[in-house]
Amino acid sequence: MTEQPAPENPEGDEPIKQRKNGLYPAVSDELAASMKSGWADTELRDLQPIAQAAETARRRADLSARFPGERLVIPAGNLKTRSNDTEYSFRASTEYVYLTGDQTQDGVLVLEPAGAQGHEATLYLLPRSNRENGEFWLDGMGELWVGRRHSLTEAERLYGMPCADVRELTGALREATGPVRAVRGHDAGVEEALTDKVTAERDEELRVFVSEQRLVKDAFEIAELQKAVDSTVRGFEDVVKVLDKAEATSERYIEGTFFLRARVEGNDIGYGSICAAGPHATTLHWVRNDGAVRSGELLLLDAGVETHTLYTADVTRTLPINGTYTDLQRKIYDAVYEAQEAGIAAVRPGAKYRDFHDAAQRVLAEKLVEWGLVEGPVERVLELGLQRRWTLHGTGHMLGLDVHDCAVARTETYVDGVLEPGMVLTVEPGLYFQADDTTVPEEYRGIGVRIEDDILVTDDGNRNLSAGLPRTSAAVEAWMAGLKG
Repeated sequence: MTEQPAPENPEGDEPIKQRKNGLYPAVSDELAASMKSGWADTELRDLQPIAQAAETARRRADLSARFPGERLVIPAGNLKTRSNDTEYSFRASTEYVYLTGDQTQDGVLVLEPAGAQGHEATLYLLPRSNRENGEFWLDGMGELWVGRRHSLTEAERLYGMPCADVRELTGALREATGPVRAVRGHDAGVEEALTDKVTAERDEELRVFVSEQRLVKDAFEIAELQKAVDSTVRGFEDVVKVLDKAEATSERYIEGTFFLRARVEGNDIGYGSICAAGPHATTLHWVRNDGAVRSGELLLLDAGVETHTLYTADVTRTLPINGTYTDLQRKIYDAVYEAQEAGIAAVRPGAKYRDFHDAAQRVLAEKLVEWGLVEGPVERVLELGLQRRWTLHGTGHMLGLDVHDCAVARTETYVDGVLEPGMVLTVEPGLYFQADDTTVPEEYRGIGVRIEDDILVTDDGNRNLSAGLPRTSAAVEAWMAGLKG
């Protein structure tokens, strides 16, 4: 990776002066003049609006109606340093992507009050890097260093709203009057400019509203989630085909194999892949993925592809590494499958959100009592939560632009709410017997099983978006044999 230059004036119209870094001298006048000319016109004049443009406009209209007469500021966020002068890959804030469809760093959506018209939306973006002052080749964020940005005119065509230079925004925000709300935590410069104009309580109301907007998915979002799931199914197939190579190396071979599918067909993975083999499957969020993969043990693979529009799948299968479950593994797996079946059956419009969790937990409690691992009756176990020693987590969550979507929605509209058509949630019961758990027979220890699918609430029940992956123990074995054969 080449070392980036350190420009002295990346924003203004005056020429940028490159500092000496031991490799190149300062820019000569002749070179500076040469770099200003001889470039073809690359303005894109035939751009069509992004696929979700109509949906993002509707979402902004709903937001406008909720906060009349108030200026609303929603930033994309900035690059974050990983180490020294390298950054993490950028991922725009969920609120910003949901309302604009744009994914570029430093962008800010501003909704200005417009009286009876509600709000006028402006998307503040970095324009194309300046060729007159040398920014495009001397600035480390210039076009020749990190790639071409859209011009503001191009962005207006793509996103369906006026666009302006984001470098002019903070000054305008400092001078603005009237009530303001902003989504915090993404852009320190925007927050500093609004220091005396916002309150944490009012800003949180904005963030909560946008989170609750996402509880019910529109047709575009459902299609993107199905696309994410379909790619994830292919990623799981990829993993099964290379389990012998993972045995020769480690869980990282599994992680890398799935990541390749995510990058080829989508933007990225939607969250850190859990590639937990053997006793690591009892650690709920095992993302170190540096352990051994052994024949005769189980692989708990919890992974999801994130689409180019940033919607993510979230699917888990627990697979026998050698292709065949042992009798005990099958018993535990089948119990979790039965619990998941009960949970999925409880997903329907009008049902309480908590119903699918309660249904799955009841089955798991029944199995634990049946196996003699906890003293019954089942009602006592559930009342005291005794099954949680081995079930540990909730049975699901909303899914969308975030793997745990709508996370700041109010309790009364989410976990204490009711299911509606268009909601998408996971159903993912599990049983986890820790390697050092002396309350269970030794043969149980180190076995962890989770089965997770992505479920769409429909008008008359539900649809399993991830039905392309087998779920019964017999079907999993047959599927693996077909892929390995």
